[in-house]
Amino acid sequence: GIEAEAVMLGQPYYMVLPEVIGVRLTGELSEGATATDLVLTITEMLRKYGVVGKFVEFFGPGLSSLSVPDRATIANMAPEYGATMGFFPVDNATLEYLRGTAREHLVERVERYLKTQHLFRTDETPDPTYTDVLELDLATVEPSIAGPRRPQDRIPLREAKTRFFEVLREFGHEPPDNGGRWEDEGGTATAVRHAVQVKIGDEVVTLRDGSVVIAAITSCTNTSNPSVMIGAGLVARKAVERGLDVKPYVKTSLAPGSRVVTDYLERAGLLEFLEALRFHVVGYGCTTCIGNSGPLPPAIEKAIKEGDLVVASVLSGNRNFEARIHPLVRANYLASPMMVVAYAIAGRMDIDFEHEPLGFDPNGEPVYLRDIWPSLQEIRETVESVLDPELFRKKYATVFEGDERWEALEAPEGTLYTWDPNSTYIQEPPYFVDMPLEPEDPKDIENARVLVFLGDSVTTDHISPAGAIPPDSPAAKYLMERGVKPHEFNTFGSRRGNHEVMIRGTFGNVRLKNKLVPGVEGGYTINFLNGQRTTIFEAAEAYRQAGIPLLVIAGKEYGTGSSRDWAAKGTALLGVKAVIAESFERIHRSNLVGMGVLPLEFLPGENAETLRLDGTEVYTIRGISEGLTPGKLLTVEARKQDGSTVTFQVKTRLDTPVEVEYHRHGGILQFVLRRMMKA
Repeated sequence: GIEAEAVMLGQPYYMVLPEVIGVRLTGELSEGATATDLVLTITEMLRKYGVVGKFVEFFGPGLSSLSVPDRATIANMAPEYGATMGFFPVDNATLEYLRGTAREHLVERVERYLKTQHLFRTDETPDPTYTDVLELDLATVEPSIAGPRRPQDRIPLREAKTRFFEVLREFGHEPPDNGGRWEDEGGTATAVRHAVQVKIGDEVVTLRDGSVVIAAITSCTNTSNPSVMIGAGLVARKAVERGLDVKPYVKTSLAPGSRVVTDYLERAGLLEFLEALRFHVVGYGCTTCIGNSGPLPPAIEKAIKEGDLVVASVLSGNRNFEARIHPLVRANYLASPMMVVAYAIAGRMDIDFEHEPLGFDPNGEPVYLRDIWPSLQEIRETVESVLDPELFRKKYATVFEGDERWEALEAPEGTLYTWDPNSTYIQEPPYFVDMPLEPEDPKDIENARVLVFLGDSVTTDHISPAGAIPPDSPAAKYLMERGVKPHEFNTFGSRRGNHEVMIRGTFGNVRLKNKLVPGVEGGYTINFLNGQRTTIFEAAEAYRQAGIPLLVIAGKEYGTGSSRDWAAKGTALLGVKAVIAESFERIHRSNLVGMGVLPLEFLPGENAETLRLDGTEVYTIRGISEGLTPGKLLTVEARKQDGSTVTFQVKTRLDTPVEVEYHRHGGILQFVLRRMMKA
């Protein structure tokens, strides 16, 4: 977002020339495997290899068996596997996609141009030269899910039950002793631990560790892929025909990536079966995957809290980071739309789909997942029978026309936005307040305090959550002071135009683990001015009033996940001058630079643990005032409470000369605005 804002204002986009990693695909997906399973396999493989800051190109004969929607699903997971981008060459599948989506007028030009440029792929095309090459035989891809908190943590479906028991132990809960079953199919509880009975309508059900409370067919990729969406509809139809139903405590939703999806599901006669299982269309695009799952029924939320339950969500989205889906749902799993339907029917994570039935038909006969799973041929034939270029032509002819509510909105005139001081959604951002025409020279960071002391794999969701605003948070207090009722709080994502809300939510994730307050989860820290535990926002305010600069210390892969500009904007507005980490995710590092926050890396083999840092020290960082250069080593002095000092060096992660300039100006937007003012 920060980079896009600058580009829209005329600033070129600079980057270091990347390494390009080739992924050679061979073979074809086997029966039972989906594009989602392929994506999760590739995400695991590339995270293990390490592609942060690199391009990834897929090539090889296996491409011929992958449709453009399959390829798009893989490419769009680039933030999850860490690459700057993942991309595919153009070939006959691309031309077929253009024809199938009512863009046949482009086909001849695309084909002629790319063949002239030697960029059109066939199975005979020689392999390009890459920095390095990884190989994947598509035939080895097996049904999988990923979780409970990271997209790269793939779990073969055959291991899902036993792996969930491992997750329970991580949360301090012991799985049952009776062969992995909490209760028999008749509902008689046996060896029940962490279980609460809940009345839903006229039915009393048992909610327990492993219960699936959210099942969402959602995302920007899977839900635009006809093979898995038609597949989900076929699973639903077969399930309904066998008399199966979704468990009453599961909150279900269907959010297609395009209105065309609804049309072809209807045309195939499958939407009614999804709706019979309560998968009704709730909207299009980002819903549960971005944290817009909405509240769970009050009785369900009460039971989760009372029983200290480790409940689960299953979604066909891209991201499942801690507290992103719902603050009360601690185990979150990515799966294909087809598996989302299956888990909604099963209602639990501790199921072995190979040996345990999803449920029983009206005659008491067991129904297994294999009994309702469509074949690849069945999916392919259904897709071919319902996909028609006319569907795309019709829908996209009116894509920029809204409904009557959109048309009725009043649009203000003029070239300047009129800020409403009473709005709780949009306020004028403070980045340019009292900004001088010339930047001040950067200074060494003296006597700084640590605001947050973090471990590995801290995501942008940990730094700036997008989901529901907790009712007891500083952001909630701000909104209530302005007359906003709790049921109108909405989400951080919807209020990102108001910095007052967003700064109060920065580092406010309910699952954040700040080592300064061990054993405590959430947006808390120690205010070293008085030694008291307080919220991160309130501590930052106290430090700001005292004129004390702040630091963040972290481990590996700092800032993984979404390219959330507010993770950097909020960090800067809290008064953080530098982040010292073992390694950075590319997007977040760039965003920190864009907001004037200095990203610094521990030298190889060093980290907070080896240097015996605990975050209580007072830090001074020298070498900034004499001028920064890309990759420059700076000296850090950490003065401990007993008066001793730990001195070490860090590498400046300003990677290009222009990033040095951005930092000198206090950020990329300040740099651009000053240039515009001078012009």
